[in-house]
Amino acid sequence: MKLNKLYLFFITLGLLSCSEEFTELSPISQRNAGSFYRTASDMQVGLNAVYSSLKSNGCYSQSLWILQELRSDNTQWSGSGLAEEITVFDVFNEIPTSPIASDAWIDLYQGVSRANIVINRIEKIDVDPALKNQILGESLFLRSLFYYNLAVAFGNVPLVLTETASVKEGQNHTQVSASVIYAQISEDLVLAEQYLPNSYSSSSDLGRATKGAASALLGKIYLTMGDKSKAKTALENVSGYSLVSDYNNLWGEENEYNSESIFEVDYKGGLGNQGQSFTNQFNGILAEAVTSGLRNYPERDLIAAYETGDKRLSASIEGTTSEVEGWTIKFGKTNSFADNDAGTNFPVLRYADVLLMLAEATGESAEAYGYINQVRSRAGLAAIDASTPGSFNEKLLHERRVELAFENHRWADLLRFNVADAKMTAIGKPTRGKLLYPIPQREMNLNSNFTQNPGH
Repeated sequence: MKLNKLYLFFITLGLLSCSEEFTELSPISQRNAGSFYRTASDMQVGLNAVYSSLKSNGCYSQSLWILQELRSDNTQWSGSGLAEEITVFDVFNEIPTSPIASDAWIDLYQGVSRANIVINRIEKIDVDPALKNQILGESLFLRSLFYYNLAVAFGNVPLVLTETASVKEGQNHTQVSASVIYAQISEDLVLAEQYLPNSYSSSSDLGRATKGAASALLGKIYLTMGDKSKAKTALENVSGYSLVSDYNNLWGEENEYNSESIFEVDYKGGLGNQGQSFTNQFNGILAEAVTSGLRNYPERDLIAAYETGDKRLSASIEGTTSEVEGWTIKFGKTNSFADNDAGTNFPVLRYADVLLMLAEATGESAEAYGYINQVRSRAGLAAIDASTPGSFNEKLLHERRVELAFENHRWADLLRFNVADAKMTAIGKPTRGKLLYPIPQREMNLNSNFTQNPGH
């Protein structure tokens, strides 16, 4: 969301700053919340706080690209010292005390907690019914997005749908299976679809969740649950979007909120606290300009995956160094402001992803290849069909890889297609059974009900 009303952001941080302990799950704690959430403006401030959680260090600003992109066969990390904390995720050697996994747990649940406050309190507020539905729909979508990332990363996690009033209450939370999480997400997103508008009239509302965002995420959830029929129905409800004609024109601040954009996390550089760090982390030129040295680079296996003539390669990766090949330029070639303060948004859902998910939901057929070939045509590549070498899943997974590289889809795709260990072993990084991240040790210590994930 375009937070041009920055005063709301700062008020939000003051009122809704969250404890770092997940088991508290209460960003309001003892801060007299009962006297605050009484008006439509109060609820808007609360909703802004939910959106701000997307930009936290444990979400899209850092942890999620480590847990979902670096973890996969798309990128590699080389570093020592503090950077070693990231390297261990690249080689399946992380431990339960990792601050990166802990940040993800804390900040994703912070987002859940903030969403719960809005969802639980909105019905008691005297608000215009249309606005009330919109706020509720946005909150349900955001809570679903936080829970999706939690389920992919940690598997069995607590499902908390109400405000947690005390540490003691939080310590009684129990884990549920990822399938239970996905079932709840699907219920929430069905409601969000009903409540959310197709679009917003004001430019200041760019970045807010829409009906299309809810439908696209719902389709992804149904695919993860293995229900392709429901996934197809949900994805066919995504309307009003179209592929940008030139893949190059998807990237950079000047191309944000284009015709293909369904949902993206909004950043603003130069304000001191609204920028992002992943431009620096993914871009080799910027990485070499600072003392931290090598950062996040494409795997050679990814570079080799692009077919001859694929326009997406030059729009996604360029350059070489003496040690590794290339770096991504999707998130910008330069940083206009200070290190780790770029303004490029992070794309969470876009229409090309929807088309490829529609192909997955449809199954091998002329219709499915039609969806794939829309994406391939934009890339300057010839159409494929059932006679093209490889299984349907192999061809689809390949297309998703090169189309959506660096956008935090690859690890979830490898898990959903049940090929994570095979693909990682092929590049010399076997998973050793670590398909889920460790539940942070602090949470294990605080809650005796928790069970650690296999391999940790």
